Amino acid sequence: MKRMLSGIKPTGQLTLGNYIGALKNFVNYQDEYEMYVFIANLHCITNYQEPAQLRKNLKDAVALYLACGLDPNKSVIFLQTDVKAHPELGYIMACYTYMGELNRMTQFKDKMQKGEKSMTAGLYTYPCLMAADILLYNPDYVPVGDDQKQHVELTRDIAQRFNNLYSETFTVPEPLTQKVGARIMSLQDPSKKMSKSDDGDNKGCIFLLDDLAVARKKIMSAVTDSYADVKLDKENQPGLYNLIEIASALNGRPMQDIADEFKGKGYGELKKYVADVVCDKLAEIQAKYNEIMTSGMIETVLKEGAEKASYVANKTLAKVKRKIGLEIR
Repeated sequence: MKRMLSGIKPTGQLTLGNYIGALKNFVNYQDEYEMYVFIANLHCITNYQEPAQLRKNLKDAVALYLACGLDPNKSVIFLQTDVKAHPELGYIMACYTYMGELNRMTQFKDKMQKGEKSMTAGLYTYPCLMAADILLYNPDYVPVGDDQKQHVELTRDIAQRFNNLYSETFTVPEPLTQKVGARIMSLQDPSKKMSKSDDGDNKGCIFLLDDLAVARKKIMSAVTDSYADVKLDKENQPGLYNLIEIASALNGRPMQDIADEFKGKGYGELKKYVADVVCDKLAEIQAKYNEIMTSGMIETVLKEGAEKASYVANKTLAKVKRKIGLEIR
């Protein structure tokens, strides 16, 4: 069976975009692949996080992984810091990564161009840790959103560089992106990815734990356009396209079928349809989340996941250290 690995960095509450772009796919993949899924908590601290809120976000992330359908009997689910090989291989991978490559990483470049002054060395080097996160488990595939594909490409370059120097050590992973829902956009600004908004009002972002009435209101107030005609036109009607894509990703209906159903009707009717689809899914997830949070299973899942992940990761790390000459016994 082929192996797949991915993770989510929960610097805030998980969003509908996280579910559509990642979690939903993990659930589908776990029946086809040997699945490793982790909560990337080391990546959370490249920017300051309030400790109590970070702890809550991490626990919520595990509960939501499970509520969305990840099965610990089918997938290895773990916290990044519970597997000590991650930061150690992360440093080693930094020694096989060129500064020019890190300078070209889009996230770093964007912040530099904006003139941000509080960027940390952790933010600069985190692609090296991400490479370690992946390569420790030698996965065949890494499902990613469009915005993370560049980091997987760097991981491939580092793996090939290491293999060429020391003989075959790492599997060179393939990135996987989905056709529908790979990048869900903000409800208020469809030119930006759905995430916690910069101004703090979060109107463009639906969280998996949002009150259903709040989620519905966000959909109904989503930015569309002045054409007043439902068409599947990503370039000219990006807000409308985003709403149709959200519904399609959640209920499996082809996007064109949804657009055809509401052609000639008002945007309000389409928004109501999308809101119904979204709220049905949120209600399902939240009911399971509430059960999990009171069940005590989170600690058991993480303990068992860490043991399974550490067994694989430590073998890879030992092989790397031996090949590059760090071990003398």
